[in-house]
Amino acid sequence: MRLMPKRVKFRKSQRGKIKGNATRGNAVSFGEFGLQALEPGWITAQQIEAGRISAAHSMPKESKLTIRIFPHKSVTSTPIETRMGKGKGEPEFWVAVVRPGTILYEIGGVNEEGARETFCRIAHKMPVKVRLVRRRRAF
Repeated sequence: MRLMPKRVKFRKSQRGKIKGNATRGNAVSFGEFGLQALEPGWITAQQIEAGRISAAHSMPKESKLTIRIFPHKSVTSTPIETRMGKGKGEPEFWVAVVRPGTILYEIGGVNEEGARETFCRIAHKMPVKVRLVRRRRAF
């Protein structure tokens, strides 16, 4: 499963700066437990997919995994041993821009022990520090 947009308005994007904390996508919505980023960074499509595969191996069948991030940003690079001044390189891979507080994955239908084990496997694949968070109940 290749994670990338079907089409984009502009093929090449600028790097940008990741400032502040996440204001959207920072609450557990679809499951009981979530994996929350604690630092800013880029998560590549390959890393998101690696986390999904490792979670699928350790989850029970009745549980459901939800991926809350998607790689919308293209990262370009010029070929090696190319001289300066020939323009911007071609898109090499796609990344999801993650701010501190963003929920990366959610899991439902499993107890806390199973969720902790699954998220521990996913955390090894992530380039940012993460923690397990629980859904807040509105009473």
